[in-house]
Order: sequence, then C-alpha cells, then structure tokens
Amino acid sequence: MLRSGRIVYTNDLPVYTAFDTGAVRFPGALVADMPANLNAALLDGRLDLGPISAFHFALYAERFALLPHICIGSRKDVWSVVCVSREPLPRLDGATIAITSESASGRNLLRVLLERRYGVRATFEESADPYAAAERGQPALLIGDRAIDARHAFPRLNVHDLGTAWHEWTGLDMVYAVWAVRRDVLVSHPKEVDEALHALVSAQLWGAAHLDVVAAVAQATRPRPAGFYASYFETLNFAFDAAARAGLARYFAELYAAGAIPRIPSVEPEVLLAHR
Repeated sequence: MLRSGRIVYTNDLPVYTAFDTGAVRFPGALVADMPANLNAALLDGRLDLGPISAFHFALYAERFALLPHICIGSRKDVWSVVCVSREPLPRLDGATIAITSESASGRNLLRVLLERRYGVRATFEESADPYAAAERGQPALLIGDRAIDARHAFPRLNVHDLGTAWHEWTGLDMVYAVWAVRRDVLVSHPKEVDEALHALVSAQLWGAAHLDVVAAVAQATRPRPAGFYASYFETLNFAFDAAARAGLARYFAELYAAGAIPRIPSVEPEVLLAHR
C-alpha cells in the first residue's frame, strides 16, 4: 500500500474532497501535513508519492518522477501566498522579512520577485509566527489559510499577492506544488503508482465538477464570509496543463538565475496515465 501526502490547507480540498466524501477511493494511505513536512517525508522515504513544493522538486529532481495532470497553481491571483508589508515590494531592499517554514515555493517565489524582478535584496528570518510579526509591522510572508486571514485583517494595499506580482511580470501561470513519486517506488511498484495516479486525477476532475460541494466542505472546515470559497477556488488552478508547465519552466529558470537551484529540471511528466 503506497503512502501519499496531502496538504492540510483548504486549498487542497478541490483534489481531496472526493476521497473525503467517498466519491473516489484512494488505493493507499493519505498522510496530511504542512507542505514542508510532506517535502521532508518524501525525501527520506516516509512517503512514496504526493504533492511536493515546486522548489523542492527542482532541488531534488533526480530523486523524483513528475506525475501528469495535477498541480496546485494560479493563472494570476493566488490569494494564499502573500507578503504583508507597509512598503511595496520594490522598496524592501535591506528589509528583514519574517518567513514561514511551511512553504519552500512561496519563500523562493518572493526571493525571485525581489531579486530578479525588482533588483532588491532582503534578509529572510524564519519565524514561528510570521502573522504576529506582520501585526507588529514587520514585513512577513504568509501562505495557506493564514495568508487568507491576512487578506481580511490587514489593509488591502499592505497585502501583496505574489501570484499577481508573478503574472504581472511574466504573463505566465505560477505553480506552487506538483505531484511526484519517488523513483525507487516507481520502479518497484509501477502498478500501484498507476492506480494512485488514476485515483488522484479522478478526484481532481470530480472536485472541478462539484465545486459547490468542495466549497461547503471548506466552509465547514474553516468558515469564511459567504461566497468566499467559490471565488477562491476559481482563482486556483489544479490542471498541470501546457500553461502551467510554461509558468513552471520560467520559475525554474528564475530560480537557477538567482542561484537557488543547481540545474533547471524538465517540467515534462515522466509518468504516463495508463489507458483504461
């Protein structure tokens, strides 16, 4: 039985609600955790496949095979990856930014935007509670549900959506997480990997067709103003299509140019979905 990660934030629900409601069965074990912990578990073998931050995939691409069809990304706005700052991003040269340890893609997207788009350098300071740092007036990177909280709690001009900043600069999608399988697992359990991939793709398609159900589950999990989740899930993209791959390729190229990764990995999936 394969062990797959799942992200604990509400932004994973369009993929996983199908499993939670019994609409689709996952042929293995699902382990819920923060993105950084899922990255570590995939690297050390406690998980076999699942979502991995785009940055960590790029850093360790030789260990993983990229799965097709699903990702977590945005076409433009993302809402759940933000930098809270009283100053605009181009004016953060020399600033100390509180960052969460929960996401590698978010912090490296911020680094790329600051260094490559705006030509400024900031110091990143890991914080157990970057939201509290933002409340104290320090620039802070927030992701997931806390980033969404910030959209409602802070002045709108102080909440800088990194998906928007990326799209304004590149005109491309942004991909925050991909699905990948450990290469040793793919070799030793190809049939099980194919079954897991079929289930994941089926679950994502079910979620896209039942966004009202997904939004209701999200609202019951973490209440928001009426209609919020219907709009939020429309901003996200879960299809690892040509537009998403083009955006991911640009992100990898910018990471390499910034010296964050040693090489530029391919964005083409190595695993094919077997015909059924």
